[in-house]
Amino acid sequence: MDLGLAGAKAVVTGGSKGMGLAIAETIAAEGASVAVMARDQVALDAAAERLRAAGAPEAWGISVDMGNAESIAAGFAKVAQRWGDLNALVHTIGPGDGYFEEMDDSDWEAAFALGTMSGVRSIRASLPLLRAADWARIVTLSAHSIQRQNPRIVAYTASKAALSSVTKNLSKSLAKDGILVNCVCPGTIVTASFTEALKDVLAADGLDAEDPVDVMKWIDANFHQPCDLGRAGLPEEIASITTYLASRRNGYVTGATVNVDGGSDFI
Repeated sequence: MDLGLAGAKAVVTGGSKGMGLAIAETIAAEGASVAVMARDQVALDAAAERLRAAGAPEAWGISVDMGNAESIAAGFAKVAQRWGDLNALVHTIGPGDGYFEEMDDSDWEAAFALGTMSGVRSIRASLPLLRAADWARIVTLSAHSIQRQNPRIVAYTASKAALSSVTKNLSKSLAKDGILVNCVCPGTIVTASFTEALKDVLAADGLDAEDPVDVMKWIDANFHQPCDLGRAGLPEEIASITTYLASRRNGYVTGATVNVDGGSDFI
C-alpha cells in the first residue's frame, strides 16, 4: 500500500531508540525525509544513518532536551529554517515511573514536563510548519496504562492521560485546518531498554526478557494484566499503525485513541 509519504517531511521526537526509532525507520522506508529529536547527539547520528539506509532521502538528528521549553522551540526553529514546512509530527517522549509514596513534587513536575508538556510544546512549535504544508498529521504516543492502572507508574500514567486528552481536544480545534490528530496507546512492548532494565528480574523467575511470551507471563503474574494474544508486542508493531496514522493515506481517522495492546477489555 502506498501511504503517500514519498517526499514528505516528518519529525519524530524520541526517535533515537526504541519505539521512536522503529517509527522513524518505518516512515523513512516510505520515502519521507525524517528528523529525529532526542538529547544524545551520538545516538541521533547513529539513528540518522539507519534512517538513510532505510530509504529516507534526508535524515538528521537534532539534539533537544524535551524537558526544556527553550530547547524544544530551538529544535523546531532548526526544522523551520531547513525545511520551511512539515507534514507529520510523531511525539513519543515519556517520563520515568515510581510508586506514589516514592515521589515528591519535583518528581511529579518532571513527569508532567516530559509526559505532557513536551508534547504540548512540540505541537505548539510545529503548528506553523504543519499549517504551511499541503497536508499534515500529528500522532502522540500515550500508554495502555491510562485505561489499565498500575500503581508502579502513577505519575507516568497521569501525564500520559493528560497528553491523550490534549490530543483528542486538538483533533477538534485543528480539523478546520485539515490537520488530523490521533493518539496511539502501546501495551507492553519489548524494546531494548525494557529488556535491559528487567532482564535480571525476569531471569530470577526463569524467564527471558527478550521473549515476548515470557515477558507477558511476567506481566500477568506480577500485574494481572494479560493480553489476548498471550505475548508482548514489538516496536515495529507500534510503528506500523503509527506510520499509517501519520501518513497522507489516512484521510479520515482523527480524534482516535488507538490501543495497540495485543487484545484487552478496553475500547
